[in-house]
Amino acid sequence: MPSNIIPAGEFKTHCLQIMETVRKTGKKITITKRNVPIAQIAPIEKKQEQGFGKLKGTVHIEMNIIDPIHENWYADS
Repeated sequence: MPSNIIPAGEFKTHCLQIMETVRKTGKKITITKRNVPIAQIAPIEKKQEQGFGKLKGTVHIEMNIIDPIHENWYADS
């Protein structure tokens, strides 16, 4: 039997060890019951976070931000 196919009884006995193997190798394991595939264990794919565009859609402009606001202010104070 290939190493990526495991009977349910063996999975039950060695569950934590099998999960650690999946984590380390990154390979899926199929669990069978009476030689019929019933489930798969696979590692969770990590999403790569990108900095560019991460905040897209989080800022909403409610008024004109281009025209002057007609307020006096002093940059040197």
